[in-house]
Amino acid sequence: MKRKLLGVIDATTYHEDLEDLLTHRSLAALPFAGRYRIIDFVLSNMVNSGIRSVAIFPKMTYRSLMDHLGSGKNWDLNRKRDGLFFFPTPVVDSDINKIGTFENFAANLDFFYRSSQEYSIITNCYTVFNMDFKPLLDWHIHSGCDITEIHHEDGTPMEMYLVKTSLLIKLIETRNETGYTCMRDAVLDHEHQYSVCSYVYSGYAVMIDSIQNYFSTSLNLLNSDVWKQLFIKEQPILTKVKDEPPTRYLKGSVVQNAMIANGCLINGTVENSIISRGVKIGKGAVIKNSIIMQKCVIEDNCYLDSVILDKDVKVEADTILTGTARDPFVVRKGTKQGALMNS
Repeated sequence: MKRKLLGVIDATTYHEDLEDLLTHRSLAALPFAGRYRIIDFVLSNMVNSGIRSVAIFPKMTYRSLMDHLGSGKNWDLNRKRDGLFFFPTPVVDSDINKIGTFENFAANLDFFYRSSQEYSIITNCYTVFNMDFKPLLDWHIHSGCDITEIHHEDGTPMEMYLVKTSLLIKLIETRNETGYTCMRDAVLDHEHQYSVCSYVYSGYAVMIDSIQNYFSTSLNLLNSDVWKQLFIKEQPILTKVKDEPPTRYLKGSVVQNAMIANGCLINGTVENSIISRGVKIGKGAVIKNSIIMQKCVIEDNCYLDSVILDKDVKVEADTILTGTARDPFVVRKGTKQGALMNS
């Protein structure tokens, strides 16, 4: 596997339904589950599958993504040979939601020429799943397919493709003649001579493409059955390591069915919620069915239900914020919410 498979992660996708959470970051860098970013899942899957060379194609606001991934050390990708590669791309708007856009790859064709891996797996950056790619590669080789597209068992295309690196290079080089703009175009064209196969993945997988979807998928992690399907001891989801003290639970605090990351100060009530690193929750505050991102401050006697607070949000004392499961109340990064603002 080490010599055979190249990882290619398309991080150019932008979903308008997630706009409130993507103002300062790319979709790949969206915080998830208290201490992870969305890209951690597919990147960890690649590393756990023995892939040692991964190319990431980000777009626009990729500073937070690069800050999160760094040299790739936390994924054992800071290597003298192969490793983690970033190829920022000026993808045009019409290609925003096409995975594996050949025009982006063409700008960095030398990378593919130099790669020693015989096969390439091309994926999106926003699927929450835990998959071993080794059985997929074995299946692809033994089936004799030219292109394998991964589908979920419910029939949904997962926007992931396995192909020989030489064929990928050919598809990129001949894009103007064939009219193919991305991998999906090649899969859907029935007139070419390539054999296209479908590989069915039966595990848990959710593609994060809207606020409602992000909210429900996050809170589903509080279900132990879902958690066990994603966080597997033998196939860990890796992320950026941060050395922080344990969370402090002050006298009178109440926590029920919640995920609490390190470095928090809890002096209120937290129910059915996900609390990220460094969050402070004041006395008498009640947090229910909510997602609170890193370093938020919720002052005394606040009430939050079905709320998403982006990073560094301050909620002033006595403030009430409520949403619904279908329409959570979203507060953008670094803003302030006060009782008078919401009265």
